[in-house]
Amino acid sequence: MRLDGKVAVVTGGGSGIGAATARLFSEAGARVAVIDRDRPAADAVAAEIAAAGGGALARASDVGDPASVAADAAAVAAAFGGIDVLVTAAGFSVGGTVETTDPADWDAVFRAHVGGTWLWARAAVPMMRARGGGAIVTVASQLALAGGRGNSAYIAAKGAVLSLTRTMALDFAPDRIRVNAVVPGAIETPLLARSFGRAADPDAARAASAARHAMKRLGQPDEVARAVLYLASDAASFTTGAALPVEGGWLAA
Repeated sequence: MRLDGKVAVVTGGGSGIGAATARLFSEAGARVAVIDRDRPAADAVAAEIAAAGGGALARASDVGDPASVAADAAAVAAAFGGIDVLVTAAGFSVGGTVETTDPADWDAVFRAHVGGTWLWARAAVPMMRARGGGAIVTVASQLALAGGRGNSAYIAAKGAVLSLTRTMALDFAPDRIRVNAVVPGAIETPLLARSFGRAADPDAARAASAARHAMKRLGQPDEVARAVLYLASDAASFTTGAALPVEGGWLAA
C-alpha cells in the first residue's frame, strides 16, 4: 500500500493515532502536513519525518476554528501544491454523563471532533476535486457503535463523525473522493491515558478495558495507522462510506 506523490493532512498528528499515521504515510511515500494544537508535538513528528528523508510541514492549529483551518489549508497548498488525503484524528474527551457534563465541555468536544472533521473536509474537498479525486479517513470509536458509560460527549461526537462520514461519501463519490472511517477500540494513546486517569482506580480501569476486548489487550496506534493507510490508498479503490473496525473484537464480544 503506497501513497507515492500524494499530499496528506493529518489532524491530531502530534500524538497517538495521528502521529503513527503521519509517520506511516511518510514511509509510504506521501508528503505530510502534521496539524496539532500542541506545536512542540507537531514539530517533533514533522522533524522525525524529515530526519528519515520525508517531506513534512507542522502547523499549530485549532481544528474547530474556521480561520485557523483556512490558513493551514492554504499553507499546505503553498508548500505542497494541494491535498490528496485527509485524516481527521484530532479530538479529546472530558468524561461525564449528560447530567454531569458542563455545557462548555460538551461544545468543545463536538467542536474538535465534528467541527474539525467538517471544516477540514470543507477545505480539502475543493483541492481534491481539482486533482481528480482523493481520500478522507475519519477516526470514530467502537463506543459510537457499542455505547459506553461516563463519556457522553465523546461518544455522541464520534457517532456524529460516523454519520458525517457516510453523507460525505455519498456527496463526493461523483468527484472520485472516497470517505471512510476507522473505528478503533481502546488504543494506547495519551487520550486513553487521560481517560483512565479520571477513574477512581486508573489501573483497574485499564485492566477492565483490556479484558473487554476479545483479544484481551489494548491496541497500539500503529495497528490503527495501518488500517488508515489501507483506506487512504488505492488498495481501497472500491471502498467508500465504510466504517472499518480495528478494535480487538470489542464489538464481537
